[in-house]
Amino acid sequence: MKLPYEEFDLSGVKTYPLASRKSKANAADFAKPYRADSGVSGLIESFPDILAGADFKAVVAAIRGAHAAGRGIIWGLGAHVIKTGLSPVLIDLMERGFVSALATNGAGIIHDFELALSGGTSEDVEEALGPGRFGMAEETGRLLNGAINDGVGRGLGIGQAVGARLREMGPPHEALSIVAAADRLAVPLTVHVAIGTDIIHMHPDASGAALGEGSLRDFRYFVSNVARLEGGVFLNCGSAVVLPEVFLKAVALARNRGASLEGLTTVNLDFTRLYRPQTNVVTRPVAGIGRGYSLVGHHEIMIPLLAAALRDA
Repeated sequence: MKLPYEEFDLSGVKTYPLASRKSKANAADFAKPYRADSGVSGLIESFPDILAGADFKAVVAAIRGAHAAGRGIIWGLGAHVIKTGLSPVLIDLMERGFVSALATNGAGIIHDFELALSGGTSEDVEEALGPGRFGMAEETGRLLNGAINDGVGRGLGIGQAVGARLREMGPPHEALSIVAAADRLAVPLTVHVAIGTDIIHMHPDASGAALGEGSLRDFRYFVSNVARLEGGVFLNCGSAVVLPEVFLKAVALARNRGASLEGLTTVNLDFTRLYRPQTNVVTRPVAGIGRGYSLVGHHEIMIPLLAAALRDA
């Protein structure tokens, strides 16, 4: 059947009063101009109560509430967070009680360790790969593997082993080390390693036995910490795969043993939204018991802003 050129008859179209409709954007939720004398709290309050503006306020409130109630606040840190210069901000949060535990991947401790030793990290991979120099800094491979091998042999996890060794060494830039600060402040720090992904695995001192045993030990410490997150907060900052997967398994184990995670708030903070953080951090772990948020933005802006909002409570 061929259809005709025939204009649709609009004479019977039904309408309704605008005031009777529920609208998703309302003037009461709009942004307010920032007042110069209102501080960071005033800046946050000036955000609209819409989409990310409302989510950022909710995350600040959740962390403040957990802190005030003595609930757990666990920060998961990808290596990018460390090499973009945020260690001083995170150490300040640790000292002010806004960090109950930390988790990172193998690259995280490498960047932290190099910063403590030399005040710099993050080599130019393209420049170093061709000549065969990539990942071959002598001190990084020898000293970091030595710390892991010795510490794990004494019954420690990787985070504990590296933190203790840094404190013993007293490197020139120890004040920049999140790992050393965790040891100093007795804040648990766990390291979750994927064998073959980190430059220290390329060195002859690397021990698969120590890396595996230490990382498994740290996983079990991490599960114990996650099991105490009723009414608490878990933040995943900049880890696209490893920490979201580790967190999901920790939640599964905690729930398997009957731990209540009621009221848990989860946050993924990264400069793009990816599948695993969205499903394994923001959505699945809090289904029916809490709330998950995804904050999109660069770590070097968003984490200082979040920290300032917590300080200016």
